[in-house]
Parts: sequence; structure tokens; C-alpha cells
Amino acid sequence: MEEKKRTRRANGESAIYYGKDDRWHARVPMGYKDDGTPYRRHLTRPTRKELVDEVRKLEKQRDQGSAQQPGKPWTVDKWLWHWVENIAKPAVSENTYDGYEVAVRVHLVPGIGKHRIDRLEPEHLESLYRRMQKNGSKASTAHQAHRTARTALGEAARRGHATKNAVALAKPPRMEEETEIEPYSVEEVQRLLIEVNKRRNSARWMLALALGLRQGETLGLRWADVDLDNEYLKLRRNRLRLKYEHGCTETAPCGRKAGYCPDRLQARRETKNTKSRAGRRAVPLPGPLVLMLRSHKEAQARERESAGNLWTESDYVFTKLTGGPLSPNTDYHDWKRLLDDAAVRDARHTAGTVLMLLGVPDRVIDQIMGWEPGGAARMRARYPHVPDHLLKEVARKIGTAIWGAPQTALVDKDQDNEG
Repeated sequence: MEEKKRTRRANGESAIYYGKDDRWHARVPMGYKDDGTPYRRHLTRPTRKELVDEVRKLEKQRDQGSAQQPGKPWTVDKWLWHWVENIAKPAVSENTYDGYEVAVRVHLVPGIGKHRIDRLEPEHLESLYRRMQKNGSKASTAHQAHRTARTALGEAARRGHATKNAVALAKPPRMEEETEIEPYSVEEVQRLLIEVNKRRNSARWMLALALGLRQGETLGLRWADVDLDNEYLKLRRNRLRLKYEHGCTETAPCGRKAGYCPDRLQARRETKNTKSRAGRRAVPLPGPLVLMLRSHKEAQARERESAGNLWTESDYVFTKLTGGPLSPNTDYHDWKRLLDDAAVRDARHTAGTVLMLLGVPDRVIDQIMGWEPGGAARMRARYPHVPDHLLKEVARKIGTAIWGAPQTALVDKDQDNEG
């Protein structure tokens, strides 16, 4: 016969006793509430053995940090918004936060937000991914939502709000294999150069075509980063996309989106420092680019003189006519117009392609392009096989098209091997 007497236990131990309702009860210490008071979980079972088994299971979850915490259980939508605004936002870059926020707002909250966080199952996520693709989203978009949810729910599990991360068990849709890169042809490069030379800030586009600088890197350049005498520039910051908040008052709202508010306030810093070691780098400038940048600096001085008091001093290499920094959004549309005017398609990694065809060693390409070690080798694997003699001929033509004279390898491979 089971013992029904209540026994005295040490502080911190679970209390098991037989109640007046003819059932066995337990009070399991689980820690402390937000206000500092002790939190105990109550359990009841018809037999002592069943109760002891449940108590041991709960104590194990408590000791592993996977037991549910006190208070009303989180729903997925409330946790996602709490995570993205209060946990992720202070810890990640602005661009990373933007990606998280879009995934939460557009896909995750509408798709799985009503579920309780501790009752979410992998099948709920997999159903969401199928619906996203059925509604026209690409597999990469579903993967972005999956990565965001996995990070957010992983944090919830670490904090004890859920016993498992259901997203980590879910299978995202299969990603299509990367397609082979089709770089610009010599004729396309020539057409682009003709259009580039017609435009203000033409050096901005040549930095992208010849050196592969990303948009944020180029627009974030300041003259202090450019050493024209020694023919190199240092990349150490990125220009961020603009974000605004309302400047109007609640009593007299403008009725427009924040970006169109007459009294709008800039809600984001202009630039951020490059964090990765590969991103922070010195890039050598070819002679023709040095000449273009010198000419650009002289043209900027004339614009400063013409603008007079309207000029905004910022030290940016590429500016608006009144000296303020270029908007990334405006710059993007200028690039699209440039492609249309030159009648060429939008190709990626053009500068990397040129450097490969010119025979530059992979490790040097990685440094110039700002890729992590091995980036050039991975990119090279995406090309179809091309005979060596054709590569040399293309290298000669591209060198002539871009720099105006036949080019040999920028770095002698034999010297590189000896070093």
C-alpha cells in the first residue's frame, strides 16, 4: 500500500503529498518569476508512481533549461515581434534587421503567427513554405523565412519558452543549383564604357566594372580613403539604404508614408563600418582609374564652387550636385538606366570575370573583390570548360577594351609561387 504521509523535504526539493481529493500532488521548484518570487509547478496524478515519473521528467527539463517558463505561453506572432525588435535589432546590422523584419511581417506572422510557440510543429513550417511557393515566392525567399524563424525560435528554446525548436526540424524547399555565370562579352563592355563616359560620376561605374566594388562600398567612399599618389584605396565602410520616420505630430499627421512626410526625419545612420576581415581591404587602382578619379575630383571642386552656400560638405567621393551623399535607391535606378541605354543585360561578378581571364591568382582576386578565402575558386567552378587558348584571347580583348592596351597578368604567377 502506497505511503500517504506528507514528508518534510529540504529547500529546493520537490514536495510530494497525498491530498484530500484522493490524488497524489507535487510542487516542483522551477526558479523565480520576473518579480523575484519563487515559482513552483503543480502536478497531480492518481498514483504516486505516475506522479514521481512526471516529477523526474519535469526536474530534468528544468535542469536542462528546456522547461516552460511561468506566465501565459507565447504565441508565435508575439514572440517573433518581441525577438525582432528587442533581441535581434540591437545586436545585428541594419541590413540584417531589415531582412528579419520583412520575413516576420510578410511571411511568418501571417503564415504561422496564431500558433502557440510551445505547440508549433515542423509540419506547420513545411506547409507555410509550400503556400509561399504556390503564391509565387521563390525557393530562396522561403529559405530566408526559414532561416529567420530558425534563429528566432532557437532563441525561444534557449530561454525555455519552448521545449524544442520546431523550425530546426522542418525541411525547407530544395534550392535550385546555381547557374553558370555568363559574364559580359567584349562588345557589351565596350557599349557600357561608351555610356559610362557620357555620365556624371562616371568613375563611380568604372570602379564597379573594373574592381567589382559593391554599391555600398562605392557610395561609402570618402576622399580620405583614396590615395591617388600611391594608387590605392581603402574600403572600410558601407553606405546604408535610407530609412525615415515621421516628423509630423500626432495631432496634425501628414497622412503619408514616412518617406514622403514633409517633416520626415532620417532614422538610420548614413554608413556602417565593414565588420568582416575580407570586407576591410586595400584595393590597388589601375592607372586609367587614377586619372579618372583625379578628373572627377576636379569636377567636384567646380560643382562645389557653382553650388555656393547650397553645397553640403561631406567628403564623399561621389555626391549629388549639391554635395550630399548619393542615395542608394537613386544609384540603383541610374544603373538600370545605364544598362538600358547601353542595351546590355544585368550580369554579376563582371570584375571577377575580368580578373580571372587576365590570369590573376585566386588569392589576389579574393582580396580585390572582398570575398572570403576560396571565393574565386568557387566562382571558377561555375564556369563551363573553356580551352586555355580561348581564355588568353578573351583576356587580351577585354584588357584592350577596358584599359586601352593589351594586358598581361596583373600579378606574375611565378613570382607569386616563389613568394
